[in-house]
Amino acid sequence: MLSGLIDLPWWGYVVYALVVTHITIAAVTIFLHRAQAHRGLDLHPVVSHFFRFWLWLTTGMVTREWVSIHRKHHARCETLEDPHSPQIFGIRKLLLEGSELYRAEAKNRETIEKFGSGTPDDWIERNLYSRYSVMGPYTTLALNVLLFGPIGITIFAVQMLWIPVTAAGVINGIGHFWGYRNFAAEDASRNILPWGIIIGGEELHNNHHAYPSSARLSSKWYEFDIGWMYIRLMEMVGLAHVKKVAAQVRLDTTKTVADVDTLDAVIAHRYDVLSRYGKMLATTFRQEIGAIRNGAPAMPHLDLSSLRHWLQRDAADVPDTVRPALSEILSRSEALRKTYTMRQELSALWARSTASKEQLVHQLQDWCLRAEQSGVAQLRDFSMRLRSYA
Repeated sequence: MLSGLIDLPWWGYVVYALVVTHITIAAVTIFLHRAQAHRGLDLHPVVSHFFRFWLWLTTGMVTREWVSIHRKHHARCETLEDPHSPQIFGIRKLLLEGSELYRAEAKNRETIEKFGSGTPDDWIERNLYSRYSVMGPYTTLALNVLLFGPIGITIFAVQMLWIPVTAAGVINGIGHFWGYRNFAAEDASRNILPWGIIIGGEELHNNHHAYPSSARLSSKWYEFDIGWMYIRLMEMVGLAHVKKVAAQVRLDTTKTVADVDTLDAVIAHRYDVLSRYGKMLATTFRQEIGAIRNGAPAMPHLDLSSLRHWLQRDAADVPDTVRPALSEILSRSEALRKTYTMRQELSALWARSTASKEQLVHQLQDWCLRAEQSGVAQLRDFSMRLRSYA
């Protein structure tokens, strides 16, 4: 029977496959994603080139193409121009044909020219990595067969499927379809799991969309980002330099009036603010619906679960088919109407690009004053916390 240069027990082949695919994941999340696409960190040239070589060898992906497509995803998220949105293409297509969507967008020269700035353009990139991208995987196939014999073909297949399944399918698909949200980002991004190990930390996708340039993807104390662990270890020995991380919310409970620092903090943490407001609004909705039902029990024409969702979105996003039902439910509860209206006013604060900082501070102060005088206890408590942002 044919065999390779190395003979391992069955579990040895499994361990080898897991190790090499994990290195590939680390190269994607640390080099392509956090360092190249979002400039969240700088890598030592030796580390940077190792990742480039490894990705050429194990995936054949071209750095400029990957970076361009990912930057376009953020710039056109969940619109018709998004290269890979399950809201546009459907979750089934992302899971089964995500790599096909990637390859199709990679052929769009306008995308590459517009979003590919700052990526490697040295001699080896032009003459090997980009020009002969398919040579890398062929080299890996030959090495696998040489080392392990026929079983090397199976290992190669796993290596070739790993990124299309985990990145193109799971992250681009499930990461915008299913999971939990820490932040009310303007898209449907979700954290798939709080432990980012299998896909290098990319499981924390909602955190990433809230703070795209952060080199750390974890946010809550219970979340773990193994990619961030590797970055910190490299930084400790001088192989990486972190440039940006998401700032943590700090509160100054001695504040009695919102000021410029409050405004800056609220805008910087707007997705956290809206997420907390959404939870408060959901609680108010549950309480008020009980009272509404007692006063007017016949509401079979209202889809309450759908209305709860749209209450937490900007008014401009609410479909025309939903507006009459939303107006009806708001007319039945003064507390719900106030809470919903003030949510719209709060989110408009960071959309008023023509207003001066002094004007925005005054508007925030006025918002807090009205919230605390609204007669809605939860709205008052939210405002008291909001003006303590520092």
